[in-house]
Amino acid sequence: MVVVIYTLAVAGNAAMVLLIWADARLHTPMYFLLSQLSFLDIFFSSVTVPKMIAGFLFGWVSISFGGCGAQMFFFMLLGAAECILLALMAYDRYTAICNPLRYPVLMSRQTCLLLVAASWLGGSLNASIQTALTLQFPYCGSRKIAHFFCEVPSLLRLACADTAAYEWVLFVTGVVVLLVPIAFITTSYALILAAVLRMRSAEGRKKALATCSSHLAVVNLFYGPLVYTYMLPASYHSPGQDDVVSVFYTVLTPMLNPVIYSFRNKEVTGAMKKVIGKCGVGRTV
Repeated sequence: MVVVIYTLAVAGNAAMVLLIWADARLHTPMYFLLSQLSFLDIFFSSVTVPKMIAGFLFGWVSISFGGCGAQMFFFMLLGAAECILLALMAYDRYTAICNPLRYPVLMSRQTCLLLVAASWLGGSLNASIQTALTLQFPYCGSRKIAHFFCEVPSLLRLACADTAAYEWVLFVTGVVVLLVPIAFITTSYALILAAVLRMRSAEGRKKALATCSSHLAVVNLFYGPLVYTYMLPASYHSPGQDDVVSVFYTVLTPMLNPVIYSFRNKEVTGAMKKVIGKCGVGRTV
């Protein structure tokens, strides 16, 4: 089942990237950021899921200390970059709806590239700090991780040293990477809702709400499990619960994102039909 879901996630996000790249109508800031989200999702799930599948199918459950550190680094990098990118996508929607006349200037190509670079930079900084601090603890007892990949909370349970101070650092990092973007998204959508309610055009309101509802669905699916994992105290966690929650944001959410963004989006579905039509004509000829 995991193999099928992972394959669908990679295929769906790759199709979204190629569709946005191929159709000139989708060469807008919103779809550029969406293509970056799909790009992140491909690699975010690929950091952990192939190793998990190999463990299930072939029993390859061991991982070197260096491999564990690398997996944790890229997982934290891509996860934090996606958190930041989702907040920036909310800013894009706020600008498009609340400042439509200035939108081409505020969301120019250069601005979009800077926003994407900022998400990668923030993710890299977060991953470097978290990985360096986690790996500096002594692990002198059991080396068996009660999880299907190397994630910070699971590794801290194996440390034979007091990790209380670092858990506070982890909490503060969670506030910066998770709660600050959530507050930014909430504020953006409160302003968007106020602007939408003032619109006279029913069609305009419907289109704005359809686009924003897709983004809000993705935000809830991604941020919810991460807040549980990184913001709640360790006493509220159990290995079984952590496995279920981690599967949700490493496998299910990347699979659902392209579905959510295309289901209620006429531009994406129109571009998809156009591509399928061309393929059908090509086969006929």
